Amino acid sequence: MMDVKRMVMLRDLAEYGKVSAVADLHGVTPSAVSQQLRALEAEAGAVLLLRAGRGVRLTPAGTALAAECEHVLAALERAAGAVRALDADLSGELTLGCAPSALSAVAAPLAAVLAGRHPRLALRIVQLDPEESVPRLKRQELDLAVAYRYHQLGAPEPAGTTVLPLFDDPLVLAVPDARAGAVREHGLGALRETPWVSAPPGSCHEILVHACRDAGFTPRVAHTMDDLRSGLHLVAAGLAVSLLPRLLCDAPPAGVTLLPLPGRGRTIEALSRAGSQDQPAIAAALGALREVTSGMRQEPA
Repeated sequence: MMDVKRMVMLRDLAEYGKVSAVADLHGVTPSAVSQQLRALEAEAGAVLLLRAGRGVRLTPAGTALAAECEHVLAALERAAGAVRALDADLSGELTLGCAPSALSAVAAPLAAVLAGRHPRLALRIVQLDPEESVPRLKRQELDLAVAYRYHQLGAPEPAGTTVLPLFDDPLVLAVPDARAGAVREHGLGALRETPWVSAPPGSCHEILVHACRDAGFTPRVAHTMDDLRSGLHLVAAGLAVSLLPRLLCDAPPAGVTLLPLPGRGRTIEALSRAGSQDQPAIAAALGALREVTSGMRQEPA
């Protein structure tokens, strides 16, 4: 019988490519990971890894076993759901990882709905970017995640998860009122010499660079901040421009004009581990998420 935890390490090695990365993910030493993977080889009766320079690579048997790990984990999640379904009274703690931009619009209304319907079910909200929430979801440190993906970046659905799209959130340009006419006439290229406010490196920054390069220039990023809402005050003062999701522009300061960026922006979505979506508490939260976001399809300004 193969150990599931060891199979998870093999799956993570297939995804991240380095023993050191798997060690960091599981909070152990690289030598401990290597020891567990050798034990898994003995259990499987097959060579799963080969040395490749200073690292390792999966053999065909290792690749096949890593892929099967997702099916095993999903079956275990379904088994846990079958047991929990016998308790009609939802109780305990449900941990939600939520992208910062969706905290007020999605997580807070969800908490209110669940508190009213299931007072013994405690929702715990943790602010996390998608890059952090997905690994923590797969490590069972979270029960659900509210995250986002940008269509132009082409990111696939994370392996081992079930994705529930909630609503589309288009991108807008935030410009000083005095610059709005030039942008309407000449497009994004009118801002090639203008300072920009950007998020730190990550998907939000990548989408800014992607959009500007499509317009024939590289943006001159003068200000970097996690909270792009704060950057709107620089825009209002005429000191910069910004590109950001419409969800972050619910109350722009005076002096800011919001202009739609053509094309789809990002999708806000709920993620659960594959097989866990029918567990009573998770199913209740997913149903509530559908309700609180049912009228939230964002339209450009």
